[in-house]
Amino acid sequence: MTVTLSPSFSILLVDDEPDWLYSMSITLERAGINNILTCPDSRQALQMLSDNTVGVVLLDLTMPHLSGEELLERIAEEHPEVTVIIISGLNQLETAVNCMRSGAFDYYVKTSEEGRIVKGVKRAVREKELQLENRELRRRFLYDHLEHPEAFSAIVTGDKGMRSIFQYIEAVAVSSQPVLVTGESGVGKELVVAALHRLSGRKGELVAVNVAGLDDAMVSDTLFGHVKGAYTGAREARNGMIEQAGEGTLFLDEIGDLSLGSQVKLLRLLQEGEYYPIGSDRPRRIRARVVVATHQDLAERQAAGQFRKDLYYRLRAHHLHIPPLRKRKEDIPALLDHFLGEACLEFGKKKPTLPKELTVLLSTYDFPGNVRELKAMVYDAVSLHQGGVLSMEAFLRAIGERPVELAPEQAAEPGANPFYSVERLPGFTEAIDLLVGEAVRRAEGNQSIAARLLGVSQPTLSKRLKQQRS
Repeated sequence: MTVTLSPSFSILLVDDEPDWLYSMSITLERAGINNILTCPDSRQALQMLSDNTVGVVLLDLTMPHLSGEELLERIAEEHPEVTVIIISGLNQLETAVNCMRSGAFDYYVKTSEEGRIVKGVKRAVREKELQLENRELRRRFLYDHLEHPEAFSAIVTGDKGMRSIFQYIEAVAVSSQPVLVTGESGVGKELVVAALHRLSGRKGELVAVNVAGLDDAMVSDTLFGHVKGAYTGAREARNGMIEQAGEGTLFLDEIGDLSLGSQVKLLRLLQEGEYYPIGSDRPRRIRARVVVATHQDLAERQAAGQFRKDLYYRLRAHHLHIPPLRKRKEDIPALLDHFLGEACLEFGKKKPTLPKELTVLLSTYDFPGNVRELKAMVYDAVSLHQGGVLSMEAFLRAIGERPVELAPEQAAEPGANPFYSVERLPGFTEAIDLLVGEAVRRAEGNQSIAARLLGVSQPTLSKRLKQQRS
């Protein structure tokens, strides 16, 4: 079985003591760091750096042939991109200061608790990953480049903002850090997570768990599993979703609904990298990457005491916010055509002609249900379609006889009132004429659609337009 290496770059241990190399390798592997190289002869270290993609070096100071201090200077000169952590048998302040001045990232004494060294290595790995991701992001945005556009084929869009999100996904896909995906219901967060998993190169599966409505006990059993006899009715042992995900991706949807008790368990899982199946006293390591999603504002929930601050910042190591459909209405024609093709295939019908005013009508609607709502509209219309031009009746019925409402974030802005910053308020008649003119413009001259935008009947609008012309 192919093992997913973590991190994506190697950790090189340089020490002339084979026993220490072995014990530290085992300790790091237990902490989830398994991309490890060992070097018992300091004279070979520079060649190993040239032959391998090394991100972090753990370097012993006291070695024969080439001392750690000499090697540190050579690494800083020839491989400045590599992070070096000094491991010394002696606690010497002057030596530590000199090493830090020479470019060392950190300094530890061998007799230190191994947990401290592991935390230092994890911190160095995290900083190195951020450096690589920032460099990759700059390169992709500079050249407006997507290396794997096929990974996003299931997401129908031509929006520049969405393309930037795709570039960000490509840059962070191989990271082992958690990813937070936010966005309103129906924007397609699941499709984004699927693309992220495909690009990660992880060998395991994408395992999705909707945690909304699960109490603390159900969360533990669902994620961690249980051993035989753990509780009444546990006749057989059962692996949790973490184990099922293996070396793949564990996707926790609706994370904003997680109870405070379960939030503590998730935080411990992310911090320690291990968990206990219910009824077991033997820990297991999580090998999957954790991705979470929510339609809620976690910052608001955190401020209200409903979401742990430490978990919030742990989860948003990488943050993807998917914009609502009303912010990318240029995608509506392509999405309409895509769902029309899907629906016709499912219902076994010939693809109908679209009425030219349909896209105009849809562009005037704010889609509170986002892409999912548009898909439902199309499927409903196709299910009733008999032949020829697709009827607009299903769309009109779904949108309803009402003017478009402002989105919550728009309604809260002072600028949502078009007269808020106007120095001279228009007269009542002038304001009505301006409003009618704008509705007709947005409706591209279609009076029926313009009337719907204004929340009036078509005869009322027609009468007003005649008065304007007279």
